[in-house]
Amino acid sequence: MKFTGLPLLLMVLCAFSCSTTKSTKNLEHAGSPETYDFTGQTPPSPPEGMKWEKIPELSDEFDTGYDTEKWYKSLWNYGVPVQMRAENSGVEDGNLWIKATLDENAERWFKTSRVQSKMQIGYPMYTVSRIKAAHISAYNTFWLNNGDISNRDEIDVIENNSNPSCGCQPDYPWQMNSQYFQVINDDTKRNKGNYDNRKLSKANPLKGVPWNEAYHTFGVWWKSATEIQFYLDGEPAGSVTAARDLNRKLHIIWDLWSEDVKWVGGLPNKKELLDNSVNTMKVDWVHTYRLVEE
Repeated sequence: MKFTGLPLLLMVLCAFSCSTTKSTKNLEHAGSPETYDFTGQTPPSPPEGMKWEKIPELSDEFDTGYDTEKWYKSLWNYGVPVQMRAENSGVEDGNLWIKATLDENAERWFKTSRVQSKMQIGYPMYTVSRIKAAHISAYNTFWLNNGDISNRDEIDVIENNSNPSCGCQPDYPWQMNSQYFQVINDDTKRNKGNYDNRKLSKANPLKGVPWNEAYHTFGVWWKSATEIQFYLDGEPAGSVTAARDLNRKLHIIWDLWSEDVKWVGGLPNKKELLDNSVNTMKVDWVHTYRLVEE
């Protein structure tokens, strides 16, 4: 009895121990809330033998004014009614701002702006920006692009609309619209990696908070020529796999724009462009890193 019972007891203990260990490993792999930095200021864990190195030319706290050594205003227009203007963006009170204002009698009545980096970057890299959306029906964007519409690589970290007017996008106030494009001689490949902030972990204070009600952090880890992982408020969000290699070096860009189409969410009420409490997108900071050997 003594020797028959002991192996049985050991088997029961082993089964419990193995089950507990497996469960713990699964939780660690999934990422418990304690592993996340909800401020978004901590880059993802780098691959073994590598570390993140911050890139000053692509990082800014916006505390010392508009840095013309890093940024410039690229003012090509989207479709009607967008009118890009240099005076509709700037830096003030520790924020880069982009404001939508009204040009009442113009066909292009949606006056706005775009700011982009002078430096370009390729993979492997990580960039993250803390942004509060304008509360109008328009895309508040943070994206990467090389600037050639017919031959381009593009990573849209966000195209967010906190106040869609069309009545057709009920999830937009919480939906992080993320995607990639690649165009070669006007042949386009694309894929979406959208994410809803109501799916963030329970411990995240920004879970379920609309884009205009607080600053959120939006990031992208461009891992390889085909692997792209998006981040929201310190947590992994959507991801995409490119159909073709993304090998071009890209600018970092912010802009604010709208169009009378359902996928944007519809045009804003013109009166909203006269209201400074809702018409301005604000960028608190941007941090960009490259992977280097330890």
